[in-house]
Amino acid sequence: MNKPAPATRNAYPHFLQITTRWMDNDVYGHVNNVVYYSYFDTVVNEYLIRAGVLDFERGATIGLVVETHCNYFAPLVFPERIEAGLRVVRLGTSSVRYEVGLFKEGEDQPAAQGHFVHVYVDRVTRRPVSLPADLRAALEPLTVAVQAD
Repeated sequence: MNKPAPATRNAYPHFLQITTRWMDNDVYGHVNNVVYYSYFDTVVNEYLIRAGVLDFERGATIGLVVETHCNYFAPLVFPERIEAGLRVVRLGTSSVRYEVGLFKEGEDQPAAQGHFVHVYVDRVTRRPVSLPADLRAALEPLTVAVQAD
C-alpha cells in the first residue's frame, strides 16, 4: 500500500486553529493517533455549527460517521498550535466526504491528513435522508475537485 502524497495548505479553503493539550501526548512524547480523529471532528463540527447547519441537540438531521482514515507524515506534540484545514471532496445525495489536513502552525506540508464520511440520517429513525438544502449550501464553498489516487 502506497502512502498518498500530502496535500499542501492551499488545498484547503477553511482553517481552524487548535491548541494541543497536555493530555494529547502519549508515553512516546507525541500526540496519540486517536487524538487526530478528535481534531478532525472539531474542525468539521465547528464549521457546521458556525454555518448554522448543525443543531446537535434538536436538529432533525444528524451526520453519522461511517468511514475514517488518516495518514501520518510528522509528529505533533504538546505544546503546539495546529491549523486544521478542511475541504469537501464529495457531496452525495445523503453523504459528505470531508478531508482534513493537520498543519503545524505556519507550515505548508501537513503533519497528517485524512478523511471521514458522514451519512446524514433522520435523528429518530436513523435512516438516510437527502442533504438539507442549507447544509448543501454551507458545504459548497468547501467543495474542491481532487484527482483520484
